[in-house]
Amino acid sequence: MDLLAGGVVGVAFADFEKAFIKVIKTIARFKSTFKRLKATVDAIDLIFKDTRKLEEILERPKTELEFFADELKKGTDLILLCSKIKSWNLYKKYVYSKKLQSFDQGLTRFFQINVQAHQVRSIRQVSKGVSDVSVKLDVVKGEILHDVLEKIDSMSVTCSSSCSSRKYIGSAYVGEIPELVLGLDLPLEELKVMLLKDNDVLPTVVVLSAPPGCGKTTLANMVCVDSTIKEKFKQNIFFVTVSKAVNIQIAVKTIFKQKGCLDDLLECRSDEDAINQLGQLLKQIGGGPDKDPILLVLDDVWSPGLEVFVQNFRFKEIPEYKILVTSRFASDLHLSYKLKLLNDHDAKDLFCHSVFPSGSEHPKISDKTVNEVVKACNGFPLALNVVGLSLRGKPEVTWKTTLNKWSKGRSSIFDSNSLLLNNLKTSLDALDEEKGMETLKEGFLDLGSFPEDQRISSTALLDMWVELYDLDEEGMETYSNLVELSTRNLLNVVPIRKDDSSDLDDRYCNGHFVTQHDMLRELAIHQSSQEAIELRKRLIAEILGKGQPKDWIGMLNQPLAARLVSISTDDTFTSSWPAIILPEAEVLILNARSKNYTLPQFMEHMSQLKVLIVTNYGFCPAELVNFPVVRHLSSLKRIRLEHVSISSTLSGSLGFQLINLQKLSLTLCEIGNALENCANMFPHLRDIEMEYCRDLVELPVGICDIVHLEKISITRCNKLRVLPEEIGKLINLQSLRLNSCTALEGLPETIVCLQELSFLDISDCISLSELPIQIGDLKGLRTLHMRGCSEMDELPTSVEELEELVVFCDKETAELWEDYTNVRKILVKEDVNLDWLH
Repeated sequence: MDLLAGGVVGVAFADFEKAFIKVIKTIARFKSTFKRLKATVDAIDLIFKDTRKLEEILERPKTELEFFADELKKGTDLILLCSKIKSWNLYKKYVYSKKLQSFDQGLTRFFQINVQAHQVRSIRQVSKGVSDVSVKLDVVKGEILHDVLEKIDSMSVTCSSSCSSRKYIGSAYVGEIPELVLGLDLPLEELKVMLLKDNDVLPTVVVLSAPPGCGKTTLANMVCVDSTIKEKFKQNIFFVTVSKAVNIQIAVKTIFKQKGCLDDLLECRSDEDAINQLGQLLKQIGGGPDKDPILLVLDDVWSPGLEVFVQNFRFKEIPEYKILVTSRFASDLHLSYKLKLLNDHDAKDLFCHSVFPSGSEHPKISDKTVNEVVKACNGFPLALNVVGLSLRGKPEVTWKTTLNKWSKGRSSIFDSNSLLLNNLKTSLDALDEEKGMETLKEGFLDLGSFPEDQRISSTALLDMWVELYDLDEEGMETYSNLVELSTRNLLNVVPIRKDDSSDLDDRYCNGHFVTQHDMLRELAIHQSSQEAIELRKRLIAEILGKGQPKDWIGMLNQPLAARLVSISTDDTFTSSWPAIILPEAEVLILNARSKNYTLPQFMEHMSQLKVLIVTNYGFCPAELVNFPVVRHLSSLKRIRLEHVSISSTLSGSLGFQLINLQKLSLTLCEIGNALENCANMFPHLRDIEMEYCRDLVELPVGICDIVHLEKISITRCNKLRVLPEEIGKLINLQSLRLNSCTALEGLPETIVCLQELSFLDISDCISLSELPIQIGDLKGLRTLHMRGCSEMDELPTSVEELEELVVFCDKETAELWEDYTNVRKILVKEDVNLDWLH
């Protein structure tokens, strides 16, 4: 003890510390180097103040201690020499800076080696049955590691077996970063900007979200070890893995432990008590003018109530406090950053790193085959790694066989990769465990019914889900489901127009479409195909040319139980349909790619069919052949046709009625004169939608004979010029939407006969110069959208008679309403999105 505290080492360190304090106060030319060295000196000083700790750490032979004392003397001499270097002598400054760094690293290594040696001795004592081993290990990890390692920022220590895969930096234990990281450089810089800039709202919460297996945790680790982040937050970086089993008290305990003050945490009587103690700790260690900022990373927050969980860790009274959350759930209440998947170049590099390890021999695989496999992985880092490992060392014939099975639907990318399947499926399993989420999961699985890389109209999903799951027809529940699935990163909701309109009829579903990543679509199809084909709730199939799905062989003469049937065909399809029996099917989705498309004859036996969706993804509008087969569908309520020529289709279908049809949707269709007789064909139609119908010049008069009509939506039909005077006959009409009909010149005066009309949308009708003179007679009108009506320069005086009217408008049209106090104006900030052009 003499040797340690007051002998050779003690005297040497005292001399060294005295010289260092003197020099650091008088010169600034080695500022950054001295700053790092001071951290080491402070750490050693803490140890020397407690000779008991010093004895435990420096349990070394006398010769080693004398060597350490000699090193301290050399350091003292080096410090004194630095004080004599002139500020203009840059060369000597550089040389002695390197010497100081080398000396600092030597001190660090000495203590690092001895801490590790002490851990090894402690672990060995376990096997000898030493009764107080747990106490000694607590001392080593809880006190010595904190005192030494927290003060030496450059030291990297491997902890005992429970922490063997983690690096100690600042206050946080951060997970290992993979050997090869691709595609995260830009996200790292963008996240740093969000975390480093000053914000008005305190504390700043940034939610980093993506589907599982995309690299969220890796990116969070990279943030913590980034030099700019470390320079700002220093010792106040905390990394807490939350995961599925949310436990606030454990999260708080982890933060105290990482700061090295676990003993200061009193027994927590409740979550609230734990949070209160955490708040006190954070106020003590950071946030003030003389204190370092705080960065808290909450990794893998599963909870659907993400905002509620994060709110526990927000302390508004602490300035310079940032929270980074990683989650598969996105957030609307905080700054949000959605991590994108890898581009083609990075995806290929990552895959090749996995499948072709350096320094090993492997079969020669053609670049074309490699590219095809990479494409099948769709940019998912986890998929690229897992699939790469599964193909490592395999000959090219195995690669091609695998690709062939995937392309023909005989197997899925998930069939031989349970790790990939289980990782992505956890998001679906979570829906099973949450009360009331059954419809949400079913909705996700339904998305596999649409072709890959195609947008899905939200109104198409509305039509399906209203009938399958009894959702509300206004679309509120459908929109809510889409937002929830988007929040969980299971799909993307893309509005054509983003505005702050709060009107339900304008906001929910209308003008939105959905996109889904191919890997998630593959997951939906895989999960829907786990049962025997005759028992599946969804029958999702693809028919190429003259072929037919392998699963259908032997199933042609027995009924199938599917409620939803989706069949996709390519441009080589010969319209030769197999005779399948689908007595339970309620939704039929036909995805076509041909100019002439024959509806399947087996439809005539689908007595329970309620929804028919036909979408042509080919270049030209498709002519539908055999449309009269629908006459047998007595339960049919909704028909949706997209990119189809109905002029000949419906014109040749005279003589039958669809008594129960309630809704007809036509998108990108060629209409011609097909709707002139629609009142006879669809006598009980309540809702008609026409969108992007380029040949619609005048609303067919025949539509005005459907007295049951409640909704007409004609949007983005840029050749529509007039509405017929007969529109006044639609006495049950409640909603009339004419959005973006840029050629519309006027509204007929008979529109004032529509006493049930409560919603009117004429936004972006840029050729519309006036409203009907007696529009004030529309006593039931409650909502009027008229932003972008640039040609309108005055309003008829009868608008004074409109009561309880809410007008959504832009600044220009708002001026027209300045003198009318009987209406409430809402200014809409508009952001037009052109993604629909895809």
